[in-house]
Amino acid sequence: MKTMKTGFLNISNGTAVSRSEIAHLPFEDFRENALKIVKDGGKVVHYFGYKERNSIKLIAVLRTNELLIASTNAPDSYPSFTNECEQFHMFEREIAEQYGIKPVGHPWLKMVRYHPNTTGKPDVFGNDYKEDIPGNYDYYQVEGDEVHEVAVGPVHAGVIEPGHFRFNCIGERVFHLEIQLGYQHRGIENLLLDVENKRLPIIIESIAGDTTVANCTCMSQAIEALTNVKTDRGSKIIRTIALELERIANHTGDLGALSGDVAFLPPANYFGRMRGDFLNMTLLICGNRLGKGVVRPGGVRFSIDDEINKELSNRINVLKPQTQNVIDLLLGTPSVRSRFERCGTVSNYDADKLGLVGPAGRACGIQYDARREFPTEYYKDIKIHEFSDPTGDVYARAKIRADECMRSINIIQALLENDIKTQTIDFGNYDLSPESVVVTVNEAWRGELSHCILTDENGKIDKYKVKDPSFHNWNGLSMSLRDTGISDFPLNNKSFNLSYCGFDL
Repeated sequence: MKTMKTGFLNISNGTAVSRSEIAHLPFEDFRENALKIVKDGGKVVHYFGYKERNSIKLIAVLRTNELLIASTNAPDSYPSFTNECEQFHMFEREIAEQYGIKPVGHPWLKMVRYHPNTTGKPDVFGNDYKEDIPGNYDYYQVEGDEVHEVAVGPVHAGVIEPGHFRFNCIGERVFHLEIQLGYQHRGIENLLLDVENKRLPIIIESIAGDTTVANCTCMSQAIEALTNVKTDRGSKIIRTIALELERIANHTGDLGALSGDVAFLPPANYFGRMRGDFLNMTLLICGNRLGKGVVRPGGVRFSIDDEINKELSNRINVLKPQTQNVIDLLLGTPSVRSRFERCGTVSNYDADKLGLVGPAGRACGIQYDARREFPTEYYKDIKIHEFSDPTGDVYARAKIRADECMRSINIIQALLENDIKTQTIDFGNYDLSPESVVVTVNEAWRGELSHCILTDENGKIDKYKVKDPSFHNWNGLSMSLRDTGISDFPLNNKSFNLSYCGFDL
C-alpha cells in the first residue's frame, strides 16, 4: 500500500487496512484531488457518507488501474462535483438524501429512495418531504405546443418491480426519459449494521435475487479479509463456476426477452428453456436455482464431487451447441438485425462520462471487466477477452451477452476438468478486525459490483455500503432513448435489463 501524490491511499481489492491509514484530507484537497483523478480517466467506485462519533465523514473509492481511497469531514454544503464530473451525479444525490448535505449547483438534485435524512437537518431538495409518497417533486419538463408527456409505471404489467418512466416527446420522438426509482427502499444497509453473523449472508443474498452469488461473494471476501481467513483452491473454483452460471442464466434470459420484444418467438422460447437448464445446474450444486447458500465466508457450503462434476459436464456439453445455435438464429436473422442495429445508441463519449460498467459499458467500447482488472477467486488463471463490436446500440448489448454466454460456458468446462472437491464450511461466529476498512470488487453479470465495510473500535460493522452496477447504468438507459421512437423503449429497456432492487436497497 502507498499514498499517491493526490493524497489517496492505494489499496488492494479484498484486503483490509486500518482506518488510520486512510488519508483524511481537508475538504478542498479531497474535492480537488478526487476530481483530478476522475478527469484523468479514473472512475468512481464509491462515494458515500458515514457517521463517525458526532460528525459526518465522506469517503471516496476511485478506480484507475488500482483502487484509491480517501476521506474527509463533510461540510454542510459544498460545490457540486457533478458540475465538473458527471460520474458523481447519483452519489451526490444519495449523500444529500441520507445526510442533508447539499451539493450546491448540482444539475438535477432530487431524492433517490425517499426517506428523511438521518441527521434531522431540513430537506435539501427544495420541496416538502412526504413520507411514503415517491415522486413528490417537479418532474423535468420540455415546453412546446406539440410536446407531450407519457408516464409509464410505477406499477407495470407482469411480475416486475416498480419504477416510473416519464417521457418527454414530440410525436413519437423522445426528447428525454426521466427514470424514477426508490419505490421499494428496504433499508438494507441499515439492516446490516446489527445483524448476527449467521444472518448476514441471508440478507446479502436477498439484495437482488438475480445477483445472489455475486453479492454473497463480495460479502464473503470482505469478511474473510477482516478475519484473516483464506479460502482453498476448491472453494475458489466452485465460487467461480457459480458466478459464471449466474452470468449465463441471466444473459440467456435477456436474449430471450429481446427475442420476444421483436416478436421472434422461436429463440424466445429456446432461450427461456435454456435459462432454466442453467439455473438447474446451480440447483444441482447447492439445492437452490439462484445459488442461495453456496457461498459463505471461509469458502463454500457445498462441494462438487465426482458424480456432480460428471453430471454438470454432461449437461453443459449438451447445452453448449444448443446455445450457439439459438444465438446464431437470433443474431443472424435480417429482420432482427434491422431492429437491433442503430437502435438506442449510446456513444463512447457519453458512456465514459456517465461511468457505465459491465456489458452496457463494453457495448460502447469501454473494455473494463473486473474479472480481468481486479481478479478474485479463480479468475487470475482465466483469460478474459475484450469485446470487439462496440457499436453502442441494442445489437452491441445483445452481442456482448451472446459472446459472454459462450465464453462463460468455456470457462465452466475448463474448471470442471479440475479436481474441485473441497472441505465445506460453516463459519459460525467470528470477530472482525477493529477500526478497519475493506473494499471488494467483482464482475457481476451486470457489471462492477462492490461492497465496502468499515468496522469500529470494537470490531462491529460501522458502515456497510453496497454499490450495484445499475447505480451507474440507469442513466445510460435514459441516454439510449434520446431522439429515439418511444416504441423502442421496451427493446432498449430489455437490452440494459437493470436492477430496481439492487438500486433501491
